[in-house]
Amino acid sequence: MSATADVIVVGAGVLGAAAAYRIARAGHRVRVFDRSAPGREGSGTTAGNLHVQAVHTRRPGQAVPLDSARFLPLQRAASDLWAGLEEELETSVELRRGGGFTVAETPGQCRELHDKHRWEADAGIKTEVLDGDAARAALPLLGPTVAAASWCELDGYANPLKVTPAYLAAAIRYGAEVTPFAPVRGITRDAGIWRVTAGAHTVEAPVVIDVAGPWLGEVAALAGIRLRMTPVAIQMHATVRVPPVMSHLVQHIGEGLSVKQVTAGNVLIGGGWPARTLDLAGRSATSTASLLGNVALAVRILPFLTRLRLLRAWAGPLAATPDEMPLIGEVPGAPGFLVAGGTYAFTFGPLWGETLRRLAEGAPPPVDISDLGPERLLT
Repeated sequence: MSATADVIVVGAGVLGAAAAYRIARAGHRVRVFDRSAPGREGSGTTAGNLHVQAVHTRRPGQAVPLDSARFLPLQRAASDLWAGLEEELETSVELRRGGGFTVAETPGQCRELHDKHRWEADAGIKTEVLDGDAARAALPLLGPTVAAASWCELDGYANPLKVTPAYLAAAIRYGAEVTPFAPVRGITRDAGIWRVTAGAHTVEAPVVIDVAGPWLGEVAALAGIRLRMTPVAIQMHATVRVPPVMSHLVQHIGEGLSVKQVTAGNVLIGGGWPARTLDLAGRSATSTASLLGNVALAVRILPFLTRLRLLRAWAGPLAATPDEMPLIGEVPGAPGFLVAGGTYAFTFGPLWGETLRRLAEGAPPPVDISDLGPERLLT
């Protein structure tokens, strides 16, 4: 016998948790399945940045640049939802909105800062472009190679190891049922109802939401849906804990870099540098070349980092798409089968959770996603 639900969510990372919470809070019966422990994969290995000003267009080694201007209305909408998240979830997720600097070192990069400043103004995001001396006056930690910087007071950070559990706990309070260590083995559809077999469980529902991160394409394939996904593994680096020294997020407009000090005192260095391998059956391996390159860049922009000892490095999988744009929407020809994923999913988590709730109910999404649907990736 099959159990029934209104919505089945496949994947208990930040997107699955946010969607489950929003949908359960609206009064729907939700079942969530995850192949392992919730939030353990990409959502647990991400940097946890809240990117509100425009991001750099390429990760190191990334072949296709993302459309930074297109991201901005999404980032603005997500920022509004992040603002009230801790009160909504009734717990701390170590949300910090200390603002962020995006730096430039070359004349071309400085022009990029001014271009993105115009895009941000059009999107209703307040930013300010500073020359190098003004940037160092505002943040004396910046090094002498910084020629200009863009400041946004809305940039920030939340602890990814707390965000996903907080969403899931809130979803459970509203009646959602979460089943970890239950990989999905089959998805079929009959008479308008989807049947999902996960581990020892079989559940039927009119709506399935595939938010399985780098396994999104594999899960969709079980339903006969072929999506061109290009998952990758990127890596992060953490220093030892030190007393508070910086409260801002620092990024680079032209190279892969994000640096911040988290609540525990560690300084996290990231920026999308590739790991040595992507292993979706086990743990992806870190790259020494990426470690050296990422840390050298960080030290150049923030010279005080030379005094800190590196504590550890780790790699995490990312559900990237071939065009480096987000993926969200209903699959054409598969009514009730929704997908969501892609880069910067952590920043978009609250927004995609609300968007998936509305799509599951047949309501219009809160933002324009007409160009972000899965039809562009069907094979």
